[in-house]
Amino acid sequence: MTESKSILNHCLYFTANALSRVITRMAEEEFRPTGLSPSHAFLMMQVIDQPGITQKALGAELHLAPSTVTRFVDALVHKGYLERAVDGKTTRITATETGRRLHEPIRAAWKSLHMRYAAILGLKKGDALTRVIDRAGTLLEENL
Repeated sequence: MTESKSILNHCLYFTANALSRVITRMAEEEFRPTGLSPSHAFLMMQVIDQPGITQKALGAELHLAPSTVTRFVDALVHKGYLERAVDGKTTRITATETGRRLHEPIRAAWKSLHMRYAAILGLKKGDALTRVIDRAGTLLEENL
Protein backbone atom coordinates (compact mmCIF):
# COMPACT_ATOMS: atom_id res chain seq x y z
CA MET A 1 0.00 0.00 0.00
CA THR A 2 1.38 3.41 -0.87
CA GLU A 3 1.88 5.97 1.87
CA SER A 4 -0.72 8.33 0.34
CA LYS A 5 -3.30 5.51 0.20
CA SER A 6 -2.58 4.69 3.84
CA ILE A 7 -2.98 8.34 4.83
CA LEU A 8 -6.35 8.53 3.04
CA ASN A 9 -7.63 5.34 4.65
CA HIS A 10 -6.78 6.70 8.10
CA CYS A 11 -8.36 10.12 7.60
CA LEU A 12 -11.88 10.57 9.00
CA TYR A 13 -12.54 13.45 6.61
CA PHE A 14 -11.62 11.40 3.53
CA THR A 15 -13.32 8.16 4.58
CA ALA A 16 -16.52 9.93 5.74
CA ASN A 17 -16.79 11.75 2.41
CA ALA A 18 -16.14 8.56 0.45
CA LEU A 19 -18.87 6.79 2.44
CA SER A 20 -21.19 9.76 1.93
CA ARG A 21 -20.79 9.60 -1.85
CA VAL A 22 -21.58 5.87 -1.95
CA ILE A 23 -24.57 5.97 0.41
CA THR A 24 -25.93 9.07 -1.34
CA ARG A 25 -25.84 7.25 -4.67
CA MET A 26 -27.68 4.29 -3.12
CA ALA A 27 -30.25 6.56 -1.43
CA GLU A 28 -30.93 8.48 -4.63
CA GLU A 29 -31.65 5.20 -6.42
CA GLU A 30 -33.98 3.97 -3.66
CA PHE A 31 -35.89 7.27 -3.30
CA ARG A 32 -36.20 7.89 -7.07
CA PRO A 33 -39.66 6.21 -7.23
CA THR A 34 -41.00 8.80 -4.75
CA GLY A 35 -40.01 11.65 -7.04
CA LEU A 36 -38.09 13.20 -4.15
CA SER A 37 -34.44 13.52 -3.28
CA PRO A 38 -33.49 11.64 -0.10
CA SER A 39 -33.09 14.97 1.75
CA HIS A 40 -36.55 16.16 0.70
CA ALA A 41 -38.02 12.78 1.62
CA PHE A 42 -36.54 12.83 5.13
CA LEU A 43 -37.84 16.37 5.62
CA MET A 44 -41.28 15.21 4.46
CA MET A 45 -41.20 12.34 6.98
CA GLN A 46 -40.49 14.77 9.81
CA VAL A 47 -43.33 17.09 8.77
CA ILE A 48 -45.80 14.24 8.30
CA ASP A 49 -44.86 12.75 11.68
CA GLN A 50 -44.93 16.16 13.42
CA PRO A 51 -47.63 18.33 11.84
CA GLY A 52 -47.07 22.00 12.57
CA ILE A 53 -43.32 21.65 13.14
CA THR A 54 -41.33 24.86 12.81
CA GLN A 55 -38.54 25.36 10.30
CA LYS A 56 -36.14 25.88 13.21
CA ALA A 57 -37.09 22.50 14.69
CA LEU A 58 -36.74 20.86 11.26
CA GLY A 59 -33.25 22.29 10.94
CA ALA A 60 -32.27 21.02 14.37
CA GLU A 61 -33.61 17.51 13.73
CA LEU A 62 -32.13 17.22 10.24
CA HIS A 63 -28.84 18.99 11.11
CA LEU A 64 -29.43 21.54 8.35
CA ALA A 65 -28.76 25.27 8.15
CA PRO A 66 -31.83 27.52 8.28
CA SER A 67 -31.27 28.64 4.68
CA THR A 68 -31.20 25.00 3.52
CA VAL A 69 -34.44 24.22 5.37
CA THR A 70 -36.07 27.30 3.81
CA ARG A 71 -34.95 26.22 0.34
CA PHE A 72 -36.23 22.65 0.87
CA VAL A 73 -39.57 23.82 2.27
CA ASP A 74 -39.96 26.33 -0.58
CA ALA A 75 -39.39 23.56 -3.14
CA LEU A 76 -41.88 21.22 -1.44
CA VAL A 77 -44.49 23.99 -1.08
CA HIS A 78 -44.06 24.72 -4.78
CA LYS A 79 -44.70 21.03 -5.58
CA GLY A 80 -47.85 21.10 -3.45
CA TYR A 81 -46.56 18.72 -0.76
CA LEU A 82 -46.23 21.20 2.12
CA GLU A 83 -47.91 24.36 3.30
CA ARG A 84 -46.93 27.08 5.74
CA ALA A 85 -49.28 28.46 8.39
CA VAL A 86 -48.44 31.59 10.36
CA ASP A 87 -49.07 31.23 14.10
CA GLY A 88 -48.24 34.61 15.63
CA LYS A 89 -44.52 35.11 15.01
CA THR A 90 -44.01 31.43 14.27
CA THR A 91 -44.43 29.72 10.92
CA ARG A 92 -45.54 26.12 11.14
CA ILE A 93 -45.12 23.56 8.38
CA THR A 94 -47.70 20.89 7.58
CA ALA A 95 -48.10 18.36 4.81
CA THR A 96 -50.90 18.74 2.32
CA GLU A 97 -53.11 15.78 1.49
CA THR A 98 -50.91 15.20 -1.57
CA GLY A 99 -47.84 15.30 0.65
CA ARG A 100 -49.35 12.89 3.19
CA ARG A 101 -49.94 10.38 0.38
CA LEU A 102 -46.15 10.20 -0.02
CA HIS A 103 -45.75 8.84 3.51
CA GLU A 104 -45.88 5.15 2.61
CA PRO A 105 -43.73 5.40 -0.56
CA ILE A 106 -41.12 7.35 1.44
CA ARG A 107 -41.11 4.79 4.25
CA ALA A 108 -40.84 1.97 1.70
CA ALA A 109 -37.84 3.67 0.06
CA TRP A 110 -36.21 4.20 3.46
CA LYS A 111 -36.72 0.53 4.36
CA SER A 112 -35.41 -0.54 0.96
CA LEU A 113 -32.28 1.56 1.46
CA HIS A 114 -31.76 0.09 4.91
CA MET A 115 -32.14 -3.47 3.65
CA ARG A 116 -29.87 -2.75 0.68
CA TYR A 117 -26.92 -1.64 2.76
CA ALA A 118 -27.69 -4.26 5.43
CA ALA A 119 -27.37 -6.95 2.73
CA ILE A 120 -23.83 -5.71 2.09
CA LEU A 121 -22.65 -4.80 5.59
CA GLY A 122 -24.81 -7.15 7.63
CA LEU A 123 -27.86 -5.91 9.53
CA LYS A 124 -26.19 -5.69 12.95
CA LYS A 125 -22.97 -4.20 11.59
CA GLY A 126 -24.86 -1.66 9.48
CA ASP A 127 -26.99 -0.58 12.43
CA ALA A 128 -23.92 -0.42 14.71
CA LEU A 129 -22.06 1.67 12.14
CA THR A 130 -25.02 4.05 11.93
CA ARG A 131 -24.98 4.51 15.72
CA VAL A 132 -21.21 5.12 15.77
CA ILE A 133 -21.40 7.68 12.95
CA ASP A 134 -24.37 9.42 14.60
CA ARG A 135 -22.57 9.67 17.93
CA ALA A 136 -19.35 10.88 16.28
CA GLY A 137 -21.24 13.55 14.36
CA THR A 138 -23.00 14.71 17.51
CA LEU A 139 -19.75 14.92 19.48
CA LEU A 140 -17.93 16.78 16.74
CA GLU A 141 -20.84 19.19 16.22
CA GLU A 142 -21.08 19.91 19.96
CA ASN A 143 -17.38 20.74 20.09
CA LEU A 144 -17.05 22.99 17.04
